Amino acid sequence: MYPHPSPIRVFLRTTSTLFLASVLLAFVQLTSATAQTTSPFAQMGGAKRESVSVSLQAALSEDGAPIEDGLVWRVFETIPDADGQLSLVASAEGGSQTMTLPAGTYFINCTFGYASTTRKVSLKNAGETEELSFDLNAGGLVLQATLGDDRPTDPEKLRFAIYSGEGENRNLVLDDIKPDTIVRLRAGTYDIVSTYGSLNAETQARLNVRAGKVIEATLKQKAAVVTLKLVSKSGNEAIADTAWTVLGASGDMLLESKIASPSMILAEGNYTAIARNQQDVYEKSFTVSPGPAQNVELILNLDKATMDDEITD
Repeated sequence: MYPHPSPIRVFLRTTSTLFLASVLLAFVQLTSATAQTTSPFAQMGGAKRESVSVSLQAALSEDGAPIEDGLVWRVFETIPDADGQLSLVASAEGGSQTMTLPAGTYFINCTFGYASTTRKVSLKNAGETEELSFDLNAGGLVLQATLGDDRPTDPEKLRFAIYSGEGENRNLVLDDIKPDTIVRLRAGTYDIVSTYGSLNAETQARLNVRAGKVIEATLKQKAAVVTLKLVSKSGNEAIADTAWTVLGASGDMLLESKIASPSMILAEGNYTAIARNQQDVYEKSFTVSPGPAQNVELILNLDKATMDDEITD
């Protein structure tokens, strides 16, 4: 008969078996924990979406060349979040772009200046690059203005505003535009308002923007630069400590100044200049014609206000 194992051998075998079992259990638990850490979606029951590569380019017109710079691309989810907003998935700036996105449906927006277009696209074919072209149907405006027919304006005092629509549907597109600035717009008709200086010199025009074209437009300002002087004799220096008021044809006040010889830009029309020096008041009517700068002199012994038309504080 085979000898029975000794109690010591039985104890060692039992201990060894228990040790191996505990090591195996620990390995299984560790593997499970690692899997849960690296794949948080494992228990969601849904498969991970495959990635799709999409190539994006845009042109000003249907047959135009791709735009190489100045584009802004934005990709949005199509289902609003809890706040009712569409989540931004990706964005890029520059020219043509290539993006990698999870397969699905998106809104892709392309903006070029103040021209913009959006497409709803479905990306399905993983492993392939989908090519998308956007027609912005856009052009541009470059704005300038002259004083009268051909006199240059001061660019620091010249500004433009662009409006779309008509009547109650008129909307401001952009204002405070400096001259010679390219403004990119959707094709269509726009109202342009040009202001020169800070008073009443203003002119308007209606311009048509065409896709793929940049329109250069020069508006005519019917205005002039006017300088006021109170003098003892024509051609003399302006008298100091003089306060001025300029009134429009209807009597509305356009300007108050304490500069001895103020300059201003006024639209063509009729005006009244009132000068106060010490206790005396002087008054003169004058007419502004578009173009050349004008000097308006009030002479002490000629333009003193009478008792009937004197202006008092």
